[in-house]
Amino acid sequence: MSFLAISTKKWARKCGTAIHAALSLLVFFSLDLMDAILCVVYELLDEILEGNSQSCYCNASHPHTTGENEVSETLFRRRNVFREMGFLEFARKFKLSRRTGKSKKPANKWSDCGCLTCNSWMKKEDGNLHVVVKDSTPQEDSVQEPLENVIFIHGFMGSSYFWTETVFEHVREERFRLFAVDLLGFGESPKPRDSLYTLRDHVDMIERSVVKPYQLGSFHVVAHSMGCLIALALAAKHSTIVKSVTLVAPPYFPSSLEGSVLTRIAGKRLWPPLAFGTAVMSWYEHVGRCVCFIVCKHHKIWEWLIKLCTGRFLGR
Repeated sequence: MSFLAISTKKWARKCGTAIHAALSLLVFFSLDLMDAILCVVYELLDEILEGNSQSCYCNASHPHTTGENEVSETLFRRRNVFREMGFLEFARKFKLSRRTGKSKKPANKWSDCGCLTCNSWMKKEDGNLHVVVKDSTPQEDSVQEPLENVIFIHGFMGSSYFWTETVFEHVREERFRLFAVDLLGFGESPKPRDSLYTLRDHVDMIERSVVKPYQLGSFHVVAHSMGCLIALALAAKHSTIVKSVTLVAPPYFPSSLEGSVLTRIAGKRLWPPLAFGTAVMSWYEHVGRCVCFIVCKHHKIWEWLIKLCTGRFLGR
């Protein structure tokens, strides 16, 4: 009986795995088709609404870059069966032939949020990152140089609030000067459309916005998740003045594993739901743009609904 039970469980597990693989193939095959169609649709809408269509990553050639300037493969190496077959290529050629002249590219796409909060960075003339500074040095000793400077770097989908609403509130010791930055493209920092957001871009912006203007002779670095990669690059560039590096949940991928990093961290599978969402946003540029249009552009509506559901209106 025990042998029969074990065999039944193995058979059920294999069937479940096969069904999941078949459903995943069908769903992502459909998403390939949807993304190929949306590629043409968005290019047409960009031309109509902005007068100029910027080439998307799926059609742009991969730049030959290495080291800190290396561009993530999540931009240029996302395979799509319909795109490789030249699906709807005739529509793109017809549309490109109708272009006449050039117009100035707006700072934001029509599908981006246009609220004051999301576009506050445009008012900054220096183009530096948004930096929150907390100096716990006593007022009477403010002329003296603080003993310890600490730069905090958030992770993907984060901002300086990740640190200011947690760590900053609990630092009571004197002689500390804390800097929490919004990385390039996040929070209230600049979001240039022509930037590839390489590792060097992030490091240079931190150097330009924090290290140089505040004349840091030495500093510590604390980073979370994706920010850990930037922290290591920053520490390597300023190895003589970085006193320590603290990494919280750093991404780690053994070099011995085969396959691309994209395949390892965002494999195309339906289950669990978080993995499916990661795969969709990582592999499909234009489907992801639809999600951002629905969620990000209308974030005030979602914020209002969340407050309404959680009853936060009652206390304010």
